[in-house]
Amino acid sequence: MTLPFFVYGTLRPGEPNHDRFLRGRTAREEPARMTGLVLYDGPGYPYAVEEPGSVVSGELVTARPEAYDELLDALDRLEDYAPGDPHNLYERVVREAVRQSDGTPVPAWVYIAAFGVAARLRTRGPVIASGDWTATDRRTRHP
Repeated sequence: MTLPFFVYGTLRPGEPNHDRFLRGRTAREEPARMTGLVLYDGPGYPYAVEEPGSVVSGELVTARPEAYDELLDALDRLEDYAPGDPHNLYERVVREAVRQSDGTPVPAWVYIAAFGVAARLRTRGPVIASGDWTATDRRTRHP
């Protein structure tokens, strides 16, 4: 299934993995949001956890068709995701993103915290109340 990606952390413009993974592989990048997720601050990167009513800010990234498979593989490796692996930190799932520009809903891949990780975060993880990881001051939390 060829879908755009909803990114909310280190893959956003200006963040450390944007150029490393997305440069030259995208046809379009646009601000978007995704409801039903809450962000938790991780060790240098965020985790999205399913939470009804919450909203996360990010970017909707559409890969260039000829780069899609390569980008999908690269992002799966970045997120330590392998289909069906019980040791995944993240799961890649399809959820609806909404374009900021016109409110259009778009199905997209998003990496969310795997079940065990999500359970630990809900118990003792630091929530990013704004839903926007790039708006947080991470320098004071992760030296």
